[in-house]
Amino acid sequence: GAPTISIFLKPPGVIPLGGSTTICCIFQRTYGSFVLYKGSHRLRTLKQSGSRAKFSISNATYEDRGTYYCHYLEGGTVLARSDELEVSVEELRLLRPDLSVLPGHEVRAGADVMFRCTTTHPSTGCYLYLEGQIRAQLLSREQGDYNFSHVQKGDSGRYSCQCYTMSGLREWSAVSNTLDLVVR
Repeated sequence: GAPTISIFLKPPGVIPLGGSTTICCIFQRTYGSFVLYKGSHRLRTLKQSGSRAKFSISNATYEDRGTYYCHYLEGGTVLARSDELEVSVEELRLLRPDLSVLPGHEVRAGADVMFRCTTTHPSTGCYLYLEGQIRAQLLSREQGDYNFSHVQKGDSGRYSCQCYTMSGLREWSAVSNTLDLVVR
């Protein structure tokens, strides 16, 4: 298939009302420009710096919610497009969870790793995010623990988590502290 652009939020997660985030688009070419779309609306065009473009959202409102994607152009021709990125803006009401990792920040390839997202609120679900990946990973949850078996170099990166209430209206927490996992 055609090459795809990586698109992700930095920092990842549900954006707090009034907060800010950056939509990053990465494509391994260096001469063209990126166009950011929201739904079918062309929002902005950016000449890239290196192989990435950054589109900022600041003082986020509910109007910023929606589906975003990028196209990469050279000489007016679309060479690649990204997957769709869902952007959510919410009032964050729950306390920020705490993320820890066992056995530690540095592991050998093939090791098993457990991320623990600790929250004070009963009956929450949590997302574990890996910055730079295209989407949040919603993982099977048992007491807030996410187990990865046989981690590889590609699992290295900056992780964070964010929780939401499972009952009634969905309420979100702020994003946790970040942890860097290094797979050697």
